[in-house]
Amino acid sequence: MRRHDKRNNPRKAHVRHILVPDKPLARKIIEEISSARNPLKMFKKSAKIHSTCPSGSKKGDLGEFIEGQMVKEFESTVWQTEVDEIPSKFVKTQFGYHIIWVHSKTE
Repeated sequence: MRRHDKRNNPRKAHVRHILVPDKPLARKIIEEISSARNPLKMFKKSAKIHSTCPSGSKKGDLGEFIEGQMVKEFESTVWQTEVDEIPSKFVKTQFGYHIIWVHSKTE
């Protein structure tokens, strides 16, 4: 297997996220998204309502970033998540609890 060259060809991802201060709220939001008829629409709505990140006003859209721009725990989750996978878990960082939706990524 070829090893990824991070310096000359960093991986890229386009993601949305919802940042909340506590586990109970993160779990509640994940339940709402999972049970919604249109999970992505519910994700966007939840981001506008609940996210404490400025990206909440953009329905959680962080846009595209390159590997190394985000905190380690956040990025690890992004690279382990399938594109357009309905979130079933959250990740904790120093900023709070993130629910992540991956739109695209390069490996």
